[in-house]
Amino acid sequence: MEKTIAINAGSSTLKFKLYEMPEERVISSGAVDRIGIPGSNFTIKTTDGKKVEIDQPIENHEEAVDLLLQELIKLDIIKDYNEITGVGHRVVAGGEIFEDSALIDDKVLKEIEDLKEYAPLHNPANATGIRAFKKILPNITSVAVFDTSFHETLPEKNYLYSIPYEYYEKYGARKYGAHGTSHKYVSQRAAKIMGKPLEDLKLITLHLGAGSSITAIKDGKSFDTSMGFTPLAGITMATRSGDIDASLVVYLMEKLNITDPEDMLTILNKKSGLLGLSEISPDLRDIIDAADKGDKKARTAIDVFVNNIVKYIGSYATEMGGLDGIVFTAGIGENSVPMRKEITSKLGIFNVKMDDVLNQERGERFINTEDSAVKVMVIPTDEELAIAREVEKFKKMGD
Repeated sequence: MEKTIAINAGSSTLKFKLYEMPEERVISSGAVDRIGIPGSNFTIKTTDGKKVEIDQPIENHEEAVDLLLQELIKLDIIKDYNEITGVGHRVVAGGEIFEDSALIDDKVLKEIEDLKEYAPLHNPANATGIRAFKKILPNITSVAVFDTSFHETLPEKNYLYSIPYEYYEKYGARKYGAHGTSHKYVSQRAAKIMGKPLEDLKLITLHLGAGSSITAIKDGKSFDTSMGFTPLAGITMATRSGDIDASLVVYLMEKLNITDPEDMLTILNKKSGLLGLSEISPDLRDIIDAADKGDKKARTAIDVFVNNIVKYIGSYATEMGGLDGIVFTAGIGENSVPMRKEITSKLGIFNVKMDDVLNQERGERFINTEDSAVKVMVIPTDEELAIAREVEKFKKMGD
């Protein structure tokens, strides 16, 4: 039986899911954390659901991949490496070069690395994961699946910034968006459970997690999205500022005596958002707990987060000329009962009504009342499955 592995590599992490294809059955999943950092940890789930944890130094991604493959054999999940016939890698930024997923060769890998300016926290790590797998499993079908590809359908009016046009022509200065694999997957699921063609629906998908983005989907395509040139733009996130006045950035650099723009980007990417506002934590669960105990800054952080989301929903519904459905997905979207309630409670103008009982349940479902004018859904995202499916497409092309 052929197997495909979906990989999501970060700067110090490597997450994976191993699928039996084409049945799309998950036979193993896990993650390597703190690669190159003291306290490295490897976790893997076996076919029968058991969880194995290994604590040992893991210096780089190549060691992480080697350990992962060894454990797959040791735990009898696979007999030998030849069972893995395809690997799909999540890559954040594809720019305008990659309108779709791509079979990875040396040229594609170099282009992924050259696009690091568009996703400085992600693309170098994605490329590192690709190189590690290429070294150990050089002959299998290797596919890059880009977060930005789904957003290649954005109309010009929604991806251009109001700056000299030549900057777009010369330097690619435009909105690219992110989380496209997730937005595409949940929108397709939403259409299926609504029993309508995706092309006939106007949807807003809310990918709410440590990184968060909102996408308007019209005529079955990405029509507008909150993340911009990089994943820094859009709504308030765990540690990212989201949208900010560029003049304020210059002002703060002067006040803080910052001369290196990278230092300012570090503040905006890693010290801002919910963490910066609350001064407590980047984790919304901690902030909700603090707010419930009366912490004012925690409450303010939640209010800003919710308000950002509601503003985007309102503008996107207006842009599309209507709204049929809202989808909550990713860590916060799938799991935070209070956040779903707070967000939908602000959407009375669209006659959105939530069923509090359904909101408390788990799994893929509608959470709106019968008389709600807009369907509201919780759909667990499955970017790994979407990646595995892309690999299968390329396998078939090679047959």
